[in-house]
Amino acid sequence: MHIELKYGKSSLPLIVKDSDLAGILMPNALTAHTTGIDELRRAMENPIGTGRLKTIVKPGEKVAIITSDITRPVPSNIMLPVVLEELEEAGVSRDDITVVFALGSHRKHTEAEKRHLAGDRVYETCRCIDSDPSDCVYAGTTSFGTPVDVFRPVYEANRRICLGNIEYHYFAGYSGGAKALMPGVSSLRAIQANHSKMLMEGARTGELSANPIRLDIEEAAGLVPIDFILNVVLDENKQIVKAVAGHHIKAHRAGCDFLDSFYKVKIKERADIVVASAGGYPKDINLYQAQKALDNAAHAVKPGGAIILVASCSEGYGSEVFKRWIESAVAPEDLTEGIRKRFELGGHKAAAIAKVKAMCDIYLVSDMPEDMARKAFMKPYSSLQKAYDDAAGSLRERKTIIMPYGGSTLPVV
Repeated sequence: MHIELKYGKSSLPLIVKDSDLAGILMPNALTAHTTGIDELRRAMENPIGTGRLKTIVKPGEKVAIITSDITRPVPSNIMLPVVLEELEEAGVSRDDITVVFALGSHRKHTEAEKRHLAGDRVYETCRCIDSDPSDCVYAGTTSFGTPVDVFRPVYEANRRICLGNIEYHYFAGYSGGAKALMPGVSSLRAIQANHSKMLMEGARTGELSANPIRLDIEEAAGLVPIDFILNVVLDENKQIVKAVAGHHIKAHRAGCDFLDSFYKVKIKERADIVVASAGGYPKDINLYQAQKALDNAAHAVKPGGAIILVASCSEGYGSEVFKRWIESAVAPEDLTEGIRKRFELGGHKAAAIAKVKAMCDIYLVSDMPEDMARKAFMKPYSSLQKAYDDAAGSLRERKTIIMPYGGSTLPVV
């Protein structure tokens, strides 16, 4: 079997013996339906749990549209014009619209990146800004003890619209919905308080109703209300195959149900080797982001097996705190024990990698310097084939599952 796996903005080849191949986990087949911009308009015209956006927003109101940053595959440049169409129908001036790129704890954008995310016309006619975790307004505290600090322009807006994509998230259950608000445009102390609950029971991939992270996020949205969401599910080519609009919980849940029907893939049993591509750029822009694919792959590997993570990581670790935790650890246990004693945003991702390392070997095929990969307790490779051959040679059995879209696909036994 010869397969090409996405890697940065290109791909890498891999050959696996047919007798060793246990499966290639692709998304489930879709029935015929609208896609792309037609699907966006269909969702906007048929909101779930609310009226049409144009009946909610009034002329003269200040509107904040929150969308994702450059590390997410959200097609903001396609989604924003559709939202603006409805706002214009409602009589809202573009002078009253601010597009906010939700950075969370990520780096700031260049102006070229903002233009790319928004699209030329939106960038040139609307105020487009990055969120700033140091300029937030305190709105209260959730029952989980999380302070709700929201970026000032979002807090002060009359209306808040959240855009995003829905995919699996290793402790929030799913991305999308109110996650654009918390952690998207929140302070670092708020993000840290929310994310510290990742150690609690229920904070896992694909869980919603009993997930303390998701419940905390949605409680925060009760203190700083979200008026409308537009969320999408993307296929393996990053094309819009589903859109949901309306209430930040009801519409989001409908999107999650669709995601499960598309990306939750049954497997007969776990494999000795799992080869997982993060899905290419921007999902593999750094190790901080590519970790999601590693976590998904862990659902498919046998204890004592091997995961080969295929991720360019052109920007290295992707977080200074994440880097500090990795570089300070002598053994993986230092990370898992350290995060329990003192939770720190950024360190949580290092601990998540250590948790996977405790059950299997991790091979990293990337552009990162070898010493950086080794410090993250991974075996460094520049050749995917070499990494696979070495992993196969180290194991008595070598049944292999390939995950071309590891950042999106959730294996279920």
